[in-house]
Amino acid sequence: MTPAPVVLVTGAARRVGAEIARALHEAGARVAIHYRASAAEANELAARLNGSRADSALTFAADLLDTAALPPLVDSVVQRFGRLDALVNNASSFFATKVGAVDTAAWDDLIGSNLKAPLFLSQAAAPHLERSAGCIVNITDIHAERPLKGYPLYCAAKAGLLGLSRALALELGPRVRVNAVAPGPIEWPQNDHDFPPATRAAIIEHTLLKRVGSPADIARTVKFLVFDAPYITGQVINVDGGRTARL
Repeated sequence: MTPAPVVLVTGAARRVGAEIARALHEAGARVAIHYRASAAEANELAARLNGSRADSALTFAADLLDTAALPPLVDSVVQRFGRLDALVNNASSFFATKVGAVDTAAWDDLIGSNLKAPLFLSQAAAPHLERSAGCIVNITDIHAERPLKGYPLYCAAKAGLLGLSRALALELGPRVRVNAVAPGPIEWPQNDHDFPPATRAAIIEHTLLKRVGSPADIARTVKFLVFDAPYITGQVINVDGGRTARL
């Protein structure tokens, strides 16, 4: 009997990452739930998933800004589960950076979480994914291609991740597929002072579907790329209610 596939999801304790983990688990995967500081949420999610299917979820703590910790993170997942079939680079920092006030701390955080960590995690995971003919899904942003005013460093980091997705598809094929999912207005940031009600309403009006999406919209797309897209690689899917059609 073929063992259930194993997927490592970064930033999986909360919000969109948790929804991705739940959707992949529901589809039959065993999930490695990565977290940095949200231990309680990660353990609660793992307990719920294990309650529906025993020994199908484990939690793994790591600071993704610590590059030296990334290969051990992947090694720990493989050691505990015995294999790795997919990596979902979801963890991300997001905050405004005004030109003229950008500092190295913002650079290290935004580039580190959105580009550097996905690169080094993918590099560490690649030999295992090669063995399993697995895949990588990177969570980018529609603003990787159409920048958001006030967020130049974040947009540049996500643009780098989009380019990295296509480059890794070239580097790791034919055994490993690499794609990206680019959310639009899905879930407002928790630190939402930059998105007051009027700004949110304008963003929603700019979508073709005239509504905000949900984390489940992202999770379903990730699940499709992991399980149902064996001939898709090097692509980015915008999940944005049609917003990029008008940007």
